[in-house]
Amino acid sequence: MPAGQGGAVAGHDLRHHGDAEVRDDGADLVDLAVNVRADTPPAWLRERIAGSLGGLAAYPDGRSARAAVAARHGLPLDRVLLTAGAAEAFVLLARALKVRRPVVVHPQFTEPEAALRDAGHSVDRVLLREADGFRLDPALVPEDADLVVIGNPTNPTSVLHPAATITRLARPGRTLVVDEAFMDAVPGEREALAGRTDVPGLVVLRSLTKTWGLAGLRVGYVLAAPETIADLERAQPLWPVSTPALVAAEACVEPRALAEAAHAAHRVAADRAHLVAGLVEFAADGVRVAGPAAGPFVLLATERGAAVRRHLRDLGFAVRRGDTFPGLGEEWLRVAVRDRTTVNTFLQALDQALTLSSG
Repeated sequence: MPAGQGGAVAGHDLRHHGDAEVRDDGADLVDLAVNVRADTPPAWLRERIAGSLGGLAAYPDGRSARAAVAARHGLPLDRVLLTAGAAEAFVLLARALKVRRPVVVHPQFTEPEAALRDAGHSVDRVLLREADGFRLDPALVPEDADLVVIGNPTNPTSVLHPAATITRLARPGRTLVVDEAFMDAVPGEREALAGRTDVPGLVVLRSLTKTWGLAGLRVGYVLAAPETIADLERAQPLWPVSTPALVAAEACVEPRALAEAAHAAHRVAADRAHLVAGLVEFAADGVRVAGPAAGPFVLLATERGAAVRRHLRDLGFAVRRGDTFPGLGEEWLRVAVRDRTTVNTFLQALDQALTLSSG
């Protein structure tokens, strides 16, 4: 595919994200389109962030937060870079690394490809198939790809790829970027690669946005070999992460926070099972559920997906359209996992939306 701007490419709006589903017309909607955990940030985290405001006159000092993140993953400082959200990390990778043939494994979060295209790269796609459960087959990735990007668990499919399968993509001379933005929503963070130093070319991205409700603060980090971190840091502007975001980063990797996140992951898993069980009941109406799902969201398909989404909106629910993800079409919808009461109300609305769309 030719290089170009990272917006609409081959029929896919790579810059469309779930927040657009909620703010398009100012409607008062139940938000099932954005994958940020509900009822966050918690009060204790808001207090920690608020306490940092007295230091805003000073330039941000990221040393303490960087050390905390390094300790959380058992890594030396030179393997950690704090960023203004994981999205900044994709831009840094696209601009700083010298690559000839980048490959993005889709369907997945579209910002990596958008950032690469904006940096002037020609991007190849590997499209995983519904028939294969959207599971990764390493043999599909071209041998001469020198940058490979994959999400785990993958947004929007909610597939959790085995770590052993992903590491089969690693080889000397290749940068392997694994987006683990939702890994802390997986109980036990099974299949995580964060903290691994034995995989050549491995770059792991983490976000604190999803579990802690910090989308407006912009904080994430990169874990990689020291030379890669140095390259990315040189491409980064001065003081890229604000003082409140640094305080949040340090707070979110403390033992208390990790225990809270682990508890939340188990609760999300139970709520997701309830959502999936409800969706399966609509199989006779042509609803298909991708799975098994492992993230805090579920991908489903229905033949009249676009109409169903519009009817759900009229009924007060915003869900994420799927056709902006390469490899998916209008029949696909992504639904964020919420508490059982919200899920039950959504399932009732879905029943109505399916009926209305069939008429």
